[in-house]
Amino acid sequence: MVFQYGEKETDYLKRCDQKLGAVIERVGHIERAVDPDLFTSVVHQIVGQQISMRAHATIWERMQAALGEVNVETVYAAGVERLQGLGMSFRKASYICDFAGRVRSGAFDIEAVRNMDDAQAIAALTALKGVGVWTAEMILLFCLERPDVFSYDDLAIRRGLRMLYRHREIDRARFERYRRRFSPYGSVASLYIWAVACGEVEGLTDPAPERSAGRKRGTQKR
Repeated sequence: MVFQYGEKETDYLKRCDQKLGAVIERVGHIERAVDPDLFTSVVHQIVGQQISMRAHATIWERMQAALGEVNVETVYAAGVERLQGLGMSFRKASYICDFAGRVRSGAFDIEAVRNMDDAQAIAALTALKGVGVWTAEMILLFCLERPDVFSYDDLAIRRGLRMLYRHREIDRARFERYRRRFSPYGSVASLYIWAVACGEVEGLTDPAPERSAGRKRGTQKR
């Protein structure tokens, strides 16, 4: 499954921002995988914090091979030591097992998150150990397919904004101006700003001083 969007979203973004519109025309339709299962999405996001995409993929493949299926029962039965043996840190393994235990016992109703608005869902998810705002926002985008996710905490988004609009810095106030401009289709804008940050638009470079440049895969309790 991939994130669903179409001409309604892209036409809106083209109208409200000429530079982003040019990127949309140049890059074309973007297909980004989504995981509709909330439990596995949370686990997947925790696994990927602070590591490269390649390491993330490797550990996730090991989990699938070792557990057969990544679900509440298999994760709970595996326990911290076995999960850590798959290549993740002890802290991540403990966060994941705590999450599985809370879902299994009913202390956390994961499916209830589907019916919450964005702010409520972020508040609920960030109450979990190891889940911060950025992680919650990525779950909203790549699991729940919420249409208006544009994350200040994602360094790749801020780098892409610098590259496209030639800013040396993206502070909160400037970011909010772009977020409001792209709303209510911030999620689709995110896909294209990530494409810019990843170098898919030839000729765009990051004007920030070297010390400010970077890409954020994740941090604990982000």
